[in-house]
Amino acid sequence: MKTPVNLERIALEAIKGFPGDDLDLAFSVFRRSAARIVASAQEQRPACPPTPGLIAAARAALETPSCGAGFFERWFRPYRLGTRGFLTAYYEPEVEARLAPEPGFETPVLSRPPDLVTLNETPLSRDGEALTSARRLADGRLVPFPARREIEEEGATTGSAPLAYVQDSVELFLMQVQGSARLRLADGTTLALTYDGRNGRPYTSVGRLAIERGLVAEGEMSLQRLEAALRKMGVGPGQPGRRLMHENRSYVFFRVDDSEDRKLGPIGGEGAALTPMRSVAVDRSIWSYGLTFWIAASIPWESAAETRFERLMIAQDTGSAILGASRADLFFGGGVRAGDLAGRVRHEADFTVFLPIGDAAP
Repeated sequence: MKTPVNLERIALEAIKGFPGDDLDLAFSVFRRSAARIVASAQEQRPACPPTPGLIAAARAALETPSCGAGFFERWFRPYRLGTRGFLTAYYEPEVEARLAPEPGFETPVLSRPPDLVTLNETPLSRDGEALTSARRLADGRLVPFPARREIEEEGATTGSAPLAYVQDSVELFLMQVQGSARLRLADGTTLALTYDGRNGRPYTSVGRLAIERGLVAEGEMSLQRLEAALRKMGVGPGQPGRRLMHENRSYVFFRVDDSEDRKLGPIGGEGAALTPMRSVAVDRSIWSYGLTFWIAASIPWESAAETRFERLMIAQDTGSAILGASRADLFFGGGVRAGDLAGRVRHEADFTVFLPIGDAAP
């Protein structure tokens, strides 16, 4: 954890709404992270290592069957971030798919290529870009992995098997942005997919490009509006909607996941199953997984109307677009309704981080 300098120690009593939150549920979600922290479990997308104070708090949580507010009061101290934060939200898409290509289902969902190497803390520098993954050649050299356009239009992957086929490139694109998916097959069964690496190219927000180019008004931007705009432009090979998506050169690969944890929810960067409205994605270069954040904002989370959201959230995920100490992505759950609401969230928020007592800033 790299503690930001703009932290202000505050009294717990200064956090409006804290006593009324479901802190027992927050504690149970924290214990899911605690188990991985204590076990030194491998993270799916490595973040800042847990500090001694966070490890001690995690051990204490595993020794306590239920504690709620008392636990967070005992083991953490609240610090308000001086910079106003920015919130988005994400969800798990549920997508119609087929295991073999057929008319209407011809876009492949690709598995991780065997020559893809994740670099994490030692990115490959090429042409001014820091590439977080690369392709390893037969002679051991690392070279940039192909970008989205080359993968989709030129088949520039080696040994990457299609896991399933979805209706078009927009469906695939949205799955990749969200980082997980549940596929509905023709026989009524489902297939759970989990993030399994990316090509390492920098992430570019296609939604932001659509706003800047006047395709969608900023005040009207939502996931649904972006999806409609892309399809209206055309998403076939060479069409404007497809070319716009190609400007996000980042490309995500998946794996089929039938683990017990995956049955609880999609797997976040920490490697733990996510909990709707309790798990949050943060900047992994600044924060450790398992840290708790009090997030307060007025957002469309209960319906399309903005209502007050004040809740203790657990850092269990990350994302290529989640950059900065006061930046977070709330996990809204799965399905159409979660996607409709999540796609509307682009709001300012107040952040308070709970630092473990052994690591508390002055």
